[in-house]
Amino acid sequence: MSQATVEDPVKVDAPPPVTRHGADPKGRAVTRIVLAVGFVVLVALALLLVFTTSTEESSRITIGFSLNSFFLWLGAMHPLVQIPVILLVFGVVVGIILVLIEYAPRPGRGYFVMRLVACLVIPVLAFLLLRPYANAVLYVVAIALLVGGLLFFADFRARQGAGYLFQLVLFMAPASIMLILGLIYPAISTIFKSFFNKTGDEFVGLENYIWVFTNPVGASSVINTLIWALLAPTISVVIGLAYAVFIDRARGEKFLKLLVFMPVAISFVGAGIIWKFMYDARQGDQIGLLNAIVTAFGGDPVQWLAIKPILNTLMLLIVFIWTQTGFAMVILSAAIKAVPVEQMEAAELDGTNAWQRFRNVTVPGIRSSLIVVLTTITIASLKVYDIVAVMTGGRDETSVLGFEMVNQQQRFQSYGHSSALAVVLFLFVLPLIVYNARSMAKQREIR
Repeated sequence: MSQATVEDPVKVDAPPPVTRHGADPKGRAVTRIVLAVGFVVLVALALLLVFTTSTEESSRITIGFSLNSFFLWLGAMHPLVQIPVILLVFGVVVGIILVLIEYAPRPGRGYFVMRLVACLVIPVLAFLLLRPYANAVLYVVAIALLVGGLLFFADFRARQGAGYLFQLVLFMAPASIMLILGLIYPAISTIFKSFFNKTGDEFVGLENYIWVFTNPVGASSVINTLIWALLAPTISVVIGLAYAVFIDRARGEKFLKLLVFMPVAISFVGAGIIWKFMYDARQGDQIGLLNAIVTAFGGDPVQWLAIKPILNTLMLLIVFIWTQTGFAMVILSAAIKAVPVEQMEAAELDGTNAWQRFRNVTVPGIRSSLIVVLTTITIASLKVYDIVAVMTGGRDETSVLGFEMVNQQQRFQSYGHSSALAVVLFLFVLPLIVYNARSMAKQREIR
C-alpha cells in the first residue's frame, strides 16, 4: 500500500514541446512578418495565374492524371464495380489523413521529416489533381509549394509546439477544400468575369454594371427584385404572425396549422404551375379560377400575367407569399409559446388590453425570431428563380435578378452580364446575412 505507482516518463501521447519561437516576442514578430510576406506573394501568384494567357507550350505540362480523368475512368466501369472502387479510394484518403493526424505531430526527427514532406507534397498533388488551370501548371506548383512552406514554417514556430497547427489544418482541410471549391473560388471567378466582355476575352471595366442599371432588361430586374425583397417578407410575416396568434387559440390548432403549412412542402416549380392554372385566360370556358369568376359576372378574361408594369409582378408575389406564410407561422407560433406566461399575466394585471399586450410583450419577446424569419424570407425572395421561369419566363417586365442572371448566361451566352447580375445579387444579400449573423451573436451573448 505504501508503494506509489510511478508513471513512465516517456509517453506516446505526451504533448509536443513548446517551441522557443512561440514564447519569444521577437520570434512571434518574425513569424508574422514572414507569413504576411508569403501571403502577399501568394496573392500575386494567384493573380498572375488568373491573368496568364494560355500558350501552346504550357498547355502540354501536366502530370497525366486528374480527378476528371479518374471519374471518366470510373464512369466506364460497371455500376456494381463503381461502388467498391469509390469506397476503396475514400478509405485510402481517410486512412492517409488519420495516419498524418496521429503520427506526424509527434516530436522526433522522423516525424519532423514526415510533416515537411506532407506540407510540400500534399498541396502540389492536390492542386495538380484538381487542375484548375492546366495551362499554368508552373504557377500552380509554385502556389502549392508556397502554401505548404508557409504551413510548415508556421507549424514549426507555433506556440503550442510543432505539430499542433499541422494537425489542426488536417482536421479542417476536408471542409475547407469543399468551401474553397464550391463557394470561394466560384465567387472570386464570378467577380473577375463581371469586368470582362460577353466572351470573357476583353476587359471592359464597369460596363457590365452600367448595363445592369441602365438597360431596360437589367433595370427592370433590379426594380422587381427590390419589390420582391420589400413586399414578400413583410406580407408573409404579417400574415404568418396573424395565423400564429389566432390559430393558437382556435380549436383544431394542429389541423389548421397543417393546412396553412402544406404549401411550404410544395416546390416553387409546383406552386408556379398550380397558380399558372389559377391565372389562366382563354376564349370560351375558363379553367382559371380568377377568370372564371370574372366571366361569371359578365366580364372579359384578363391576362393577369401580362398586365404591366407592376400588377403581373404582384401576381407572382402572391405565389411566393403563399409558399412562405406557413414557414413564418410555424416559427413565430413556437416563439410566441416561449414568451413567459408571467409577463403576460403581469401586463394583464396592469390593465392592458389584448392589443397592448401583443404590442408591448409578445412582439419584443419574439424579436429574434422575427429577425430570423424576415431575413430568411428576404434572402429567398432575392434569389427567386423558379416561379418567374415557370409562370412568365421573364416576359412582360417580370424578370428578377436570379432569373435574368441565368437567362443571360444560358440564352445569350453573355458571361459578363450574367456575372455582373450575380455580383449585384450578392451585394443585395450580403447585408442581410451580416445583420442576421450579428443579431444571432448578440443573442448568444445575452444567454
